[in-house]
Amino acid sequence: MGNDRRNFIKQTASLAACLSIGDISRSSATTVYSKASTDKKAKWPVTESKDTPKIILNSSANASTANMRLIKQFGVDYVLMGGPQLPWTESRLREIIEKFKAEGLSVINMMLPTISDIIYARAGRDEQIKNVQDSLVAAGKAGLPIVEYNFYAHRLTEGYYDIVGRGGSQYLAFDYTRKMENPADNKWTYPRARSTEEMALSPKELQPKPNIGTYTKEQLWDNITYFLKAVIPVAEKAGVRMALHPNDPPVPLSRGSQQIMGSFNDWKRLLAIVNSPSNGMTFDCGVSNEIGEDPLVVLDYLADRDRINHVHFRNCTVETPSLKYLEVFPDQGNVNMFSVMRELVRRKYKYGLFAEHPRGNDLDQKIGSDFAGYLFNLAHARGIMQSVLTLQQEGKL
Repeated sequence: MGNDRRNFIKQTASLAACLSIGDISRSSATTVYSKASTDKKAKWPVTESKDTPKIILNSSANASTANMRLIKQFGVDYVLMGGPQLPWTESRLREIIEKFKAEGLSVINMMLPTISDIIYARAGRDEQIKNVQDSLVAAGKAGLPIVEYNFYAHRLTEGYYDIVGRGGSQYLAFDYTRKMENPADNKWTYPRARSTEEMALSPKELQPKPNIGTYTKEQLWDNITYFLKAVIPVAEKAGVRMALHPNDPPVPLSRGSQQIMGSFNDWKRLLAIVNSPSNGMTFDCGVSNEIGEDPLVVLDYLADRDRINHVHFRNCTVETPSLKYLEVFPDQGNVNMFSVMRELVRRKYKYGLFAEHPRGNDLDQKIGSDFAGYLFNLAHARGIMQSVLTLQQEGKL
């Protein structure tokens, strides 16, 4: 061993004698200098611009000044919220928008309240459609770019249940075979989740709600077609984009009713009803994963047609597509969140990006809120976006 070490030292000394240390230093410095001079340099801080996604947080339209200040303090410039009761008026929307603007926040998205008469083709459908049309006109005049909505016959929240995640946090699981008559029974008593034995239930099909009944897919397609043909031309003229959120959970049957927004083919069919960017969707990479699709393939399809009008940015792991999956922290799960953000930036998507579905944690439990969970999601999304925008500035995207 001693001889090997001495021989190594001698060989190293001979090598050093053959080379000029000064020449090595100059050569290395020249290489580094040359590379630095040819690479583009990103300018920091890297922030959203008119052609990038806009990271947003949710808020109540009745938020206090303190609530709005808190949102702003964490670097968020955009918010979304549920809209007022129909019909919206320009004066009411301006009142809300101006209140947030005074605190440096832009309202980028409002959700329509439940449009049951339209979904179920009830007697008041045409009146409700007129209210939506008037609301879209008001939104355009007030400067609200996005109006989001849902179209569920019934949302099977009865299949959700909570389980313990990393560090005792709360994950949200879904199992289509585990349907509970009372959705409240799915809730855990923090911080203890129920045991497997406590959660064990025989699969059963839940009865339809008496106030809803049952609907076939074609009935619902007829109803949404009637709705979209009436409102999309109004939205387009008003300069407003509508974003339909896909079914979540994306189950085939919910209390006896089929669902029309639970598959990629369904989403394609929706876009074909009225060919307009105002007839768009909320691209949810989590739901895209839940149904067994590649979120990037879904993103490309929607972006090619300019139909991404809102984004939900979250992650999950999938056991059985559409039937059994687990919502986890955004840094876990099957979705490559970096690739999703990279493609949104590359496509110059410029509307809201909501890092939603925060996981339960001890801090939020203590303060009676979900704000800490949202901040984690926000920071994760902001870090990825800044990384992608940096690569873009350096010409490496």
